[in-house]
Amino acid sequence: MKKRDISNIKISDRLKKLASLGRYVFSEMAEEKKKAIDSGIEVIDLSSGNPDLPPPKEIIDALKIAADDPENHRHPVYQGMIELKSAIADWFFRRFKVKLDPEDEILILIGSKEGLSHLPLAFMNPEDYALVPDPSYPAYKRSVIICGGKVHSLPLLKENNWLPDLDRINKKVLSKSRLLYLNYPHNPTGALAPGEFLEKAMRFAKKNKLILCNDMAYSEITFTGGKSNSLLEVNGTKENILEFHSFSKTYSMTGWRLGFVVGNKGLIRKLREMKANFDSGVFHVIQKAAIRALSLPPQVTGEICRTYENRRDILVSGLRNLGWEVDLPGGSIFVWAKIPKNKSSRKVCFELLRKTGVLTTPGSGLGSCGEGYLRFSLTAPEEKIKEALEKMSNHKDIWGG
Repeated sequence: MKKRDISNIKISDRLKKLASLGRYVFSEMAEEKKKAIDSGIEVIDLSSGNPDLPPPKEIIDALKIAADDPENHRHPVYQGMIELKSAIADWFFRRFKVKLDPEDEILILIGSKEGLSHLPLAFMNPEDYALVPDPSYPAYKRSVIICGGKVHSLPLLKENNWLPDLDRINKKVLSKSRLLYLNYPHNPTGALAPGEFLEKAMRFAKKNKLILCNDMAYSEITFTGGKSNSLLEVNGTKENILEFHSFSKTYSMTGWRLGFVVGNKGLIRKLREMKANFDSGVFHVIQKAAIRALSLPPQVTGEICRTYENRRDILVSGLRNLGWEVDLPGGSIFVWAKIPKNKSSRKVCFELLRKTGVLTTPGSGLGSCGEGYLRFSLTAPEEKIKEALEKMSNHKDIWGG
């Protein structure tokens, strides 16, 4: 039977627009890692936000118990189990002193990325703008473009403590904007946002009729006594706020794909309506295990933070000794390092991989303002981080050291 030629098959305009941005950086790094391994290179992966730490045993035990219940293998509840949402409300009050209505102000997600990616589909029309930090998690920008919206980048600069300058946004763009994205602790810089900035952002969003989308994926991974703030605790309003949280980093449940969004019940309802067209909810077995996760004492997440903080200190010190300009991140699981010489971040990234086996993320893959930086992940044991630094010390020519 003759095979049909599909080489000329048409793709959608939205996929063409994505192609114009270049490949999704984390997918590209995964492919480069595979190529390197296939060619015999021993790779030390410091590129992805994929925790190497296992979930606490109590969570895995709860998963096993839930898996034995036949009822948990039927279609899940679209908006999430009320038992999990109630556990989230209890956790949120303990953590942020904010009361949430489990029924109307919490929605369960298949990982926070899924919720963030469906967000523009629910609230933007073609030609509407979203205000997106640069550098940032690529899903913000790409999901806006997929829905036909436009992106207005907000440069994040070291001299401004990696905070966007909201006062410099073009008024014409602002009048056509629907969404404002924030993410602190920040990926990739590791910066924390002070309460006064969050207050300003909330006033700004309310004045300009923006939905304020706060990505709190790293809310519980903070260092040296620092603590992240929920927008909902800053002045007690939920009027125009959607805040996204994740189990991935807090409890090392990355592969489980589980998150939640909290905030204004009208916005939650509209996002829920959009999601219902794309998925059928989260496997109940995972939701049952998440209830156990939320009951764990703060010491559990504190130990995870200490592990990352120790790795952070080793990596930052080592990179500084090699001539890199690096600040100590206040949170997240990344180190944002400025390349000593004016070289392409992609070129340095790929040369490091080829010559040393150390895989990082090029800053340009996280936005144009990320050029000149590499993002190093803390998701490798201390001995591997030390080994990576040793290998880099033998190839300083890569970055002009």
